[in-house]
Amino acid sequence: MKIDTYFTPPEVDSGATVDATVVVIDVVRATTTLIEALANGARAIYPADSTEEAVRLASSMGREDTLLCGERKGVKVEGFDLGNSPWEFDAATVKDKKIVMSTTNGSRALGAAADGAKLLPCAFTNLSSVAEAISGDDHVVIVCAGREDRFSLDDALCAGHLIQRTISDSEEEHELNDAARAVLALASARQATKRFLSLTAAGASIIEIGLDADLDICADVDRHDFVVEMKDRAITRAGE
Repeated sequence: MKIDTYFTPPEVDSGATVDATVVVIDVVRATTTLIEALANGARAIYPADSTEEAVRLASSMGREDTLLCGERKGVKVEGFDLGNSPWEFDAATVKDKKIVMSTTNGSRALGAAADGAKLLPCAFTNLSSVAEAISGDDHVVIVCAGREDRFSLDDALCAGHLIQRTISDSEEEHELNDAARAVLALASARQATKRFLSLTAAGASIIEIGLDADLDICADVDRHDFVVEMKDRAITRAGE
């Protein structure tokens, strides 16, 4: 198995994801939130790069059963139905709804990985399920959303624990790029806790705007036991 890790979407080499299984990570908070929404019965998530694109897409899909969601700088976009807090996406709100979502970092990362053979959003909340799903694949590319095109410690830690769980019981040889080796070393030294996430730049920014409770879900390892996949622009629970 070959595993390549990239700390930000702009680092992804041209053609690097072709024919690979691509895992996209944005712990605080996009992938955590979309997994939470699907766990609570949302039909599908449709990422949008910009708020303008999100508005157009939601309007074209029919607003009666579509929620317009997103944030900029962590704060809900004015006029949108929901922001990007996983607590907002409870069953009473999202069950049987289509969700159009535009976030500062996560949406871009999903777009950068769109040419992979498979695209699996991942967070700590479904970590073991994703590790099991990719364990038999020949080439895995992990794309961290980062934070405004900069390294993000929370995403790196999640990538490291994903690699650790994927290869721990395997006897085959593994080819890791330097970034993959670095995050694996990080995972050997640190666990996912709310305290750790609160010390990262992304976590601190959430606390600053009064959403520290979001980190309770972001740090809840294996809260869910399913994989989500993006196909034809829609993110759904795998197999649905």
